[in-house]
Amino acid sequence: MTRRLLLGYLSLAVLTLLSLGIPLGYVYGRAEREQIISAAEDEAESVSAFASLSIMAGREQRELPHRARHCAERIRGRVVIVGDDGRLLATSHRLSATESRNLVSRPEIAAALRGRDAIDVRTSTIGGVRYLSVAAPVVHGDELQGAVRLTVPTDAVEARVHRIWLLLAVGGLAILTAVAAVGLVFARWASRPILELERFAHRLADGRFTTPAPVTYGPPEVRSLAATFNQTAARLEHLLASQRAFAAEASHQLKTPLAALRLRLDNLEAEMTGHARDSLGAAITETDRLARMVEGLLAMARLEESAVTPEPVDLDRVCAERLLTWSPLFDRHEAQLALLGDRVGQALAVPGAIEQILDNLLSNALRATPPGSTVTMVLRCSAADRRHLPARPAWIELHVIDEGPGMTADQRRRAFDRFWRAPDAPKGGTGLGLSLVQRLAHASGGEAILARAPGGGLDAAIRLRPAPRATQGRPARLGLPRRVRSDRSTPESAPAPPSVRSPA
Repeated sequence: MTRRLLLGYLSLAVLTLLSLGIPLGYVYGRAEREQIISAAEDEAESVSAFASLSIMAGREQRELPHRARHCAERIRGRVVIVGDDGRLLATSHRLSATESRNLVSRPEIAAALRGRDAIDVRTSTIGGVRYLSVAAPVVHGDELQGAVRLTVPTDAVEARVHRIWLLLAVGGLAILTAVAAVGLVFARWASRPILELERFAHRLADGRFTTPAPVTYGPPEVRSLAATFNQTAARLEHLLASQRAFAAEASHQLKTPLAALRLRLDNLEAEMTGHARDSLGAAITETDRLARMVEGLLAMARLEESAVTPEPVDLDRVCAERLLTWSPLFDRHEAQLALLGDRVGQALAVPGAIEQILDNLLSNALRATPPGSTVTMVLRCSAADRRHLPARPAWIELHVIDEGPGMTADQRRRAFDRFWRAPDAPKGGTGLGLSLVQRLAHASGGEAILARAPGGGLDAAIRLRPAPRATQGRPARLGLPRRVRSDRSTPESAPAPPSVRSPA
């Protein structure tokens, strides 16, 4: 921000200096040229009047050469006087025979001999020096007696004009330097509290509630903004503290009665018969569903109350671990679980998010998959990001594909809503699993997508950003091939599946 403010001040100063300095330089240069032309015209008229009197008195041979040399010394130029027939009468400098014969052909002298009272002004270069030529006719009454030509070097005028331009440039640079110094001080004074406020806003976004932002310096508007920010941060901290306290209390107050209720229902099972046993089973099922719903709500509350920074997670290792953990449960339901795809390396995700996402997606897929079918986990990389050399994938995709009945397009659009369940969904779900999956994906900087699988089932995909190359290490060796499928002969000692926190 400091650089932008300083650039704005300097741009305004440069525009002002250019608007004033360029016209001033042009006006001064034009005034200097008009002054030397006016002085040359006055000298030409003075010499013309003197030459007219000398010619009338017959003293042109004696007086005109002296007058021409005296005038040339005064103007530091050259003076030539010719008669009406083009004959050289006087000159302030030596001329060759050719120059003497060609005097009449000079444009300014020819114009003066034709124009009587006209004064002709021209510029020419003689010997590498620019001259200003002024020619005036020598007349007495209506009689043309000759012409006078003065040539004045303009190098002195040009030097003065160049000095003025140089002074304007130096002065402009000095003014810009002063503006830069003053502007830098002002820009730092104005931007420092904003930068401090930005740092506190980043800390607030990361969930770190530190000391309030300073409100004692800077422009009044910034101080007012900082005070409002501190009030907002304090209110947000209070609300989050209340939410954390509520989640902790609800976790204890809800889970304990549910566990006691489930225990009492289990104790009653041996004493129930007939229709009463069916009702008891339904009550136990609803109690389990309520317990899972409480777990899901608490998990979402914990996710919303904390701002966790995504970290590099080895997707190959996590998927292989989930495969080993869930395979026994799939075997008991006479289904298969497969892991396909290429190695994708590390992706950015909230710690523990990938495990929760897979647990929820695999739980949903297991309930929707008929016996004898297969649920496939697929890892793949999307199109390479050409902005990075060497190229790396723009997204890493994790798919969980089942062979169940799938969902319609309208159902897929509503599937991420809290507590929504498809009309034909299996019993026991809470409608929170996919909502939690979406929130975990968004917290990790990615997205969750539901699509129709090629075989008619559901393709639940999670897209995550790849971890930077500097943070990616060598993937852990798990002793598993890249293409692995669960075996029906999995030993009973295989690890039990996790307790899914909020299945849909």
